[in-house]
Amino acid sequence: MRDLAAGVRYLGRGQRWVLGHGRWFGFGLLPALVTFVLYAAALAALAFWADDIAAWATPFADGWDETWRSTLRGLFAVLLWLGALLLSVLTFTAVTLLVGDPFYEKLSEQVEESEGDCPEGLDRPLWRELWTSLCDSLYVLWRALLFAVPLFFLGFVPVLGQTVVPALGFCVSGFFLTLELVSVAMQRRGIPVRERLRILRTRRALALGFGVPLVLAFLVPLVAVVLMPGAVAGAALLVRDLVDADAGGDGDGGGDVAAGEVQGGAAGEGAWPQGPVGGAAVDPRVNPAAGTRPPGGSPQ
Repeated sequence: MRDLAAGVRYLGRGQRWVLGHGRWFGFGLLPALVTFVLYAAALAALAFWADDIAAWATPFADGWDETWRSTLRGLFAVLLWLGALLLSVLTFTAVTLLVGDPFYEKLSEQVEESEGDCPEGLDRPLWRELWTSLCDSLYVLWRALLFAVPLFFLGFVPVLGQTVVPALGFCVSGFFLTLELVSVAMQRRGIPVRERLRILRTRRALALGFGVPLVLAFLVPLVAVVLMPGAVAGAALLVRDLVDADAGGDGDGGGDVAAGEVQGGAAGEGAWPQGPVGGAAVDPRVNPAAGTRPPGGSPQ
């Protein structure tokens, strides 16, 4: 529960940061607005054609009684649209980050500079950054679909499909949404996507606390656009402490656990980082709860 609450706090801190820096809030709105318009048009088209798609996908029901045929196809159409909606939540962030990569990279960097000791980004051309982001997003989407597809079919199971499955769907979407959002700050540190996934797995509750409220909020039209800049800012704040926590710290900027206390099994043998983060190893003496770091931002 503590990590769950910490994730919500990071989300709130990110929203407060952009609201306190109006220029950067407006800076982050444009890519999200463009992506939202495209997604809204696609979902509206799917809703219009959902009945036809359901009839095409269930030819075996042509000879059924009208009541049962209509019930099956109506349920299929609803689940199809809901599945597309959850998929759009999963991919909205990835597409928005791709569309606005220079915007959100600058926003994330500004957040870290305001906190002090911002790591230097990798010196790569823009096309390389976009290609890396695209490959990472496709990997995240593939991993998310490994859960989303079985959940879609489980949605047809009576009772279970209307209670447990939607809840699991929101949790899966929230976790992978967090994974997408932290990619901006973690990519700047040179952390590969598989390592990002491993780090978040050690703090699942933290990732869910950050991502699930966003998933629920993104279901409301235009809310995704308004919250996107703050989500990127909150993810940058989360990464700063999460990376330190994975080396043995607390991971919650407002927490009261002493540095070095292990959370979620993140520390110990095999824990990241054993190699460089943005060219410098993370100092396990960092106390993220106090927001302090060794002088110069590097280990002593």
